[in-house]
Amino acid sequence: MWKVGLVGTGYWSEKHLKAWARIPNVQITALCNRSKQKLVEKGQQFHVPEDQLYTNIDDMLESADIDIVDIVTAPETHLEFVRKVAKAGKHIMCQKPFARSLDEAKEMARIANESGVRLMVTENWRWLQPFQLIKEVLEEGRLGKVHVARYLHSDFYTPRMAPGKELPQPFFREMPNLLFYEMGAHWFDTWRFLFGDPERLYAETRRISPYISGEDTGTVLLSYEDFYGIMDMSWATRRDLSGPVTDLVLPNHLEQLVIEGNLATLKLYSNGDISLIDSKGNEQLLKERTELDHEESHYRLQSHFINCLGTGEAFQTSAEDNVKTLSLIFATYESSKEQRAIKFLKGAMA
Repeated sequence: MWKVGLVGTGYWSEKHLKAWARIPNVQITALCNRSKQKLVEKGQQFHVPEDQLYTNIDDMLESADIDIVDIVTAPETHLEFVRKVAKAGKHIMCQKPFARSLDEAKEMARIANESGVRLMVTENWRWLQPFQLIKEVLEEGRLGKVHVARYLHSDFYTPRMAPGKELPQPFFREMPNLLFYEMGAHWFDTWRFLFGDPERLYAETRRISPYISGEDTGTVLLSYEDFYGIMDMSWATRRDLSGPVTDLVLPNHLEQLVIEGNLATLKLYSNGDISLIDSKGNEQLLKERTELDHEESHYRLQSHFINCLGTGEAFQTSAEDNVKTLSLIFATYESSKEQRAIKFLKGAMA
């Protein structure tokens, strides 16, 4: 039985906890959070005894019977928490964005390795239903040689973040780097999952909403030896609105992906349909209405984590691997600021 202690019982933690509750041979043993109210609510919801609810991570590490710590807190806490958890000899799953810098990420990887504990970054986007299916199509070679990939993300979110409006994650308003730090962790990890590591990156980013500090729209060009890809991402576009927006300010992420190969073209539509188009223009529906199924993606991801602990297999999103994802995030800001392409040495992105 793997016993889990979770740190950070805020907005996204429920998806982690629901997944842990479903995985065989896993028990949620302890919870930790600075806010007592959220801590007690989650404890009652997931049947964690009151004496196993902690407001301090040091107390949890000293007193709780746990093998794993799931860190679901903000990036500025990660280095301190990873250092403490590793010293206590517990395995670690750490929320994205993993670190505020490449040096921090490398330091956390070093700490875990030297402490003899396993560390995986919680990158759930690659585990979403459409991207798992697209990966299968690519591995089967049904598209042939890939020439171009176009990835679009749409939401009309940040222009609705006016002061006084309740937000699920209000700290988004103050983040100096927003879209490609918060969501880029997902997108670049998923891009690398599908296509591997690029050789060059060029980016343009902009802030559209007056209610935020960071950027909320941008385009990134990712170049390889024999193909290129484009990310066109925005939280400030009406492009895919299908009707009036509500007064309640919640994300409504819509994603599209088009991959052009010499044998066929794959299309992921914003409604979730995935199809293949052959050279005669015939379109075959592969899967209808796939979903950005976040709860299921966490079940897949956390099951992978537990399986790798048992087998010794490498994590797909190890700390060392996530350094490469972070390299793309930070290169996006560098490229946009300096208006130049960023080149990566082949096989040595970070």
